[in-house]
Order: sequence, then C-alpha cells, then structure tokens
Amino acid sequence: MPIRVLHVATGNVGRIALGQLIEDPRFELVGLVTSTADKVGRDAGALAGVDGAVTGIAATDDLAAALAATKPDCVVYCALAETRFFEALEDIKTCLAAGANVVATSPVPLLYPWGLLPDAMIDPYEELCREHGVSLFVSGVDPGWANDVLPFAVASTCQSIEQVRCYEIADYATYDGAPVMFDVMGFGRPVGEDLPMLFKPGMLASAWGVSLRLMAKGFGLELDEITEWFEQEPAPEDFDVAVGTIPKGGVAAVRFKITGIVGGKEVLVVDHTTRLRPDLRPDWPQAAQEGGSYRVEITGEPSYVVDVCPTSRKGDHNYAAIALGAGRVVNVIPDVVAAAPGLRTTLDLPITTAKGIFATTLDKK
Repeated sequence: MPIRVLHVATGNVGRIALGQLIEDPRFELVGLVTSTADKVGRDAGALAGVDGAVTGIAATDDLAAALAATKPDCVVYCALAETRFFEALEDIKTCLAAGANVVATSPVPLLYPWGLLPDAMIDPYEELCREHGVSLFVSGVDPGWANDVLPFAVASTCQSIEQVRCYEIADYATYDGAPVMFDVMGFGRPVGEDLPMLFKPGMLASAWGVSLRLMAKGFGLELDEITEWFEQEPAPEDFDVAVGTIPKGGVAAVRFKITGIVGGKEVLVVDHTTRLRPDLRPDWPQAAQEGGSYRVEITGEPSYVVDVCPTSRKGDHNYAAIALGAGRVVNVIPDVVAAAPGLRTTLDLPITTAKGIFATTLDKK
C-alpha cells in the first residue's frame, strides 16, 4: 500500500518535493499545508506545477487540522526555518504528537543536534517519537547529502584518511529566495557592515557544525573544536540578479569555511563559495560545471577529488541542486517509516537506493 503523506510548504524546495509525491506511486498525497494566503484552496497539482495533474487535494493553512483530518503515515516538512526557527521546531512537535513520522529539510540543527542543542531541547522530540512510535529525519543537500552520504561513500574505499573537505561552489544569481539571499546571506549589504544572520558569531559553526559532528561520529572521531571563517567580496558596479539589484560596493560573493579540528589539525572542512557573477574572485574555488557543483576532496590513501554536477530538464543548476535536496528527504520516507522510533540520522538508516524510482520511470515508458 502507498504511504500516506501530508506535505507542508510549497516554496522552492517544497514545490519540487510535492511534485514527486504526486507522481510517485509509492506515496499517496492526503493533504497539503501552506503559509501563503493566496495558495489556500488551490489544488496541489497546480501548486506543484505538474502538468495536467488535478489531485483533489486543496491547500490549507491549518497544520493541526490537516493532521487530524488526514492521519498521515508521514509528514514531508519543507518550510523555511532560517527566519522562523522556533516556529518550525513547534511545527515538528505538532506533527510527531499527531502520530506522524516526519522527514524534513528544516530546521537544520535537527539533522544532528547532539553537541549543539541542549538535552532539554532534544529530549522532547525523542520522547514524542517513543510515545507515538514514529521517527524524525532531517536532511537536504548541504547541510545534508553532500556532507554525509557522499563523503561516507567515497571514504569507504580508503585505507587511510588525513582530511575530508566538502565544497559547494555555486552562482546564485538565478536563485529567487529573497529571505535567504538578503536576510540570511546578506547579499547587497555593505561589505563588513551590518552582518547578516549567517555571519553572526557562532552561526556558521551551528549551521554546518551538525554536518561536521555527524561526519565525525561516522568516522569515529572526537572533534576538539569547530572553527569558522568567512570573506565577502563587493560588487564592482550595480547589477541585477533574480531577487533584485546588487549595488556597487554591496556583497556580491561570499566564501566561508567551517572546520573540525582534531589534535591541532584540520580534519573535516565544509567550504562554500557563492558568487552572483562568475567573474568575481577567480582565486576562490571554481565549479566543475557552469553554474555550480559539489565536491568532495579526500586526502589519504587513495586520495580523491569527486565532483558532482547536478543538472535538470526542468531548470538550471540552482533548480537541480534544490531538487537534489528535495529528493533526498522524499526518497528516504519508506526507511524512516520503517525505522525504530526516535530522532534518526544518516548513520541510523540503510543506504537509500533508487528501487522505487526506477520502477516509476519504467512504468511511464
């Protein structure tokens, strides 16, 4: 029988995940929740942009009511949490308390909260999971798959390892998520002034520290400390991107690194380069394809450089990267539903394969 799924959010990530839920026979979409007033009452097929799909599922803005009415096996939660962290945490609790498993792309700290959040914040999720016999799994692309599944898969062939570096190298000019671009990353603001949320002290180490700690757990390491570093590059003149105009002197490119230290050595590194124009800071890491790519570098025996270049028939490199993260949480639903109750991570679940996806593709031919 298909897994009954309630979907939450229809933004950049949510819309893509919703489309897969509608078309994938492993799942039955039973409800849809949105926070956008003009989407309430619209059919899920139209909101997902699935050609010709009329699901009969109308969007609502009442999460608790939707849970009570549909009694889903699982909730796919794709709401933005960077600017509404505590509200998102409460949403997740509401879903678990309703007896639903949850797979989510946010809040990011729940990807691996141990060592970041106090036990007093983690324990309620574990208790709700045990009480209702459900599980919670949070992931995405980065933080997420590019910082755990990918490096673990490559490292599993090594005889020895000295360092693992995970890169995202991307041009965000076509990315239209204004809250992320302006409020979180601070594009367009004067360089070195009015630092955005992401570059406040401790924020980088919090956001990507979860991935470093998860990798450390998987590799059997104890991190002595996690450090953070960032650099901003100004726009040489005014220019336009998808979210608006970047003024001359405003932030037009950023690079940041979050590093796990053991014995004074940098053993685990997450390294991000984000540009709004390809000509900015040519000395920073360059993508393996036009627009952007992910990279894992392992120094060891043997050593590796592995570039991942996502593309899509439905959009550009930014769309493809978002689709990667959406696919990660949707495809893991069967494993999360089958898992022992609790807050689950990549280390707890089996390797997610394309078993159901191949069947879906072949059935359409």
